[in-house]
Amino acid sequence: MANFYRDNPDILFHMKNMDLKRVIELKEDGFADKDTYDIAPGSVEEAVETYDSVLELVGDIAGNTIAPKASEVDSEGAHFKDGVVTYAKATKEALDVCKESQLFGFTIPRKYGGLNCPITIYTIAIEMISRADASFMNIYGLQDDIAGTINRFADEEIKAKFLPRLCSGEVTASMALTEPDAGSDLQAVMVRARQDDKGQWLLNGVKHFITNGNGEISLVLARSEEQTSDGRGLSMFLYERDKNMIIRRIEHKMGIHGSPTCELQFDDAPAILIGQRRMGLIKYVMALMNEARIGVSAQALGIAEAAYRAAKKHSELRVQFKTPIINMIPVSEMLLNMKVKIEAGRALLYETTRLVDIKDGLERLFEKQGESPRELRDEVKKYSAFAGMLTPLCKAYNTEMANEVANDGLQVHGGVGYMHEFDAERFYRDARITNIYEGTTQLQVVAAIGGIIKGTLDELISEYEATFDFSSVSDYHKTIKEMHILLNKAVHFVKEKKSADYQTYHSRRIVEMANKVLIGYLMLRDAGKSDRKKDVLNYFLEYSLPEVTMKSQIVLSEPTALLEKKASILDGVN
Repeated sequence: MANFYRDNPDILFHMKNMDLKRVIELKEDGFADKDTYDIAPGSVEEAVETYDSVLELVGDIAGNTIAPKASEVDSEGAHFKDGVVTYAKATKEALDVCKESQLFGFTIPRKYGGLNCPITIYTIAIEMISRADASFMNIYGLQDDIAGTINRFADEEIKAKFLPRLCSGEVTASMALTEPDAGSDLQAVMVRARQDDKGQWLLNGVKHFITNGNGEISLVLARSEEQTSDGRGLSMFLYERDKNMIIRRIEHKMGIHGSPTCELQFDDAPAILIGQRRMGLIKYVMALMNEARIGVSAQALGIAEAAYRAAKKHSELRVQFKTPIINMIPVSEMLLNMKVKIEAGRALLYETTRLVDIKDGLERLFEKQGESPRELRDEVKKYSAFAGMLTPLCKAYNTEMANEVANDGLQVHGGVGYMHEFDAERFYRDARITNIYEGTTQLQVVAAIGGIIKGTLDELISEYEATFDFSSVSDYHKTIKEMHILLNKAVHFVKEKKSADYQTYHSRRIVEMANKVLIGYLMLRDAGKSDRKKDVLNYFLEYSLPEVTMKSQIVLSEPTALLEKKASILDGVN
């Protein structure tokens, strides 16, 4: 089998060309660990070499341990009996290999046993693991999401107790947010947290659709304030499995079978408050969800990569009318679309994580300095806005893209793609959840539109214009600026309407246009470093400019059917 890092030229291209200098300097805090830990780098160059070695190890495990057993895991699934969840045999083996290879705690500081890698590097690892088996990513990725939240918001005593266990792989983790009546609307959470006469917090109620809910450590969103019914009454708690929580069932899902999705019942389960009361949803869950959304974006990208490779291989081997079907233009066009969409999604994901890494590093620096200079405060504000906009943009694009690619991949396979014996149908099933969980695409649109309307995207594009030299790709640059003008015309028109309904009506169109413009700039930057990337950009723009033009025209034409005629149309009565 291949090494999923070394066999992916596009990942290697980004590793060679990404500007990670500031990310590394912030993450390493001036390389403060270099005299304390043997594995700690002393320079940007050493850090990049370390990342390369870590990713090569992940790529080897993904390609040679996880991927060969993915179909077996999908068929076996997780088991549930008498309240006990058991992973598929190959899932357990993969967890053991990751544990032995010390690949947990990817972004966690070294003093707790972590690797102290930036989110950007962790995301590349998640992409490769997801290409191997998307269901395994759910278990592996949650480990770092939960550890990261504890590291960021818990006190030192809690961190010292729990982070080493998460980093060593001694325990697995989950985030217990969703309830039967609180899915996307987490303000409706009703699991209760009360204190006994000794001050011990106790959890009561039911959580469902909890990914890896059998994990030993859970972060639980619960209602700590009596007589409240909104987000201001919610707090975050750390719960370690004991007899006071039972797993009532695991779900029978369409895909990601290796990842158990559990229903949990808490009965006076003892828990530890994380951070401050009332900040559970407002602050801690939002941070946790943003990390998870980046993880799902990487998961979707990995599934798409796997689906594309399987389709391309099949098209080269499948002969019809005396020629491999890859030679047929309808098939080759599908493959080309898949490949370009994947590279677009990768450029967007890696830029998103780079900006998130800078934002996180600046926030740590801000907290460390106490009375911070205004310049630092302004930078924190700017990068927080960038990260807050790009995270939902990326999640929306990559998960919808993965569904399109997996669908086309199955189509390239034809009838055999519909059969369990081929991986194409598994990729199709696994991709389908990505634009649903951790916030549906519709919610990502709601989260992203504000930044676009306020001009955050324009500010980011202005930085690209000031930073990069586009002279060698000037014709493409002109086209992308034309797309940007069309986007801004639509945005300005919507703002002038001063109608919340009209803005909501066109939010998805505007978000999709914004993603095309943003990705265009990222691919433009890359095209200046590679002739092949120029070809990729040329293909991307041939389709993107007409699409952006059409969406802009729809907004400007003031359609009214949805807002004025929806009742008549939906009722279906003539």
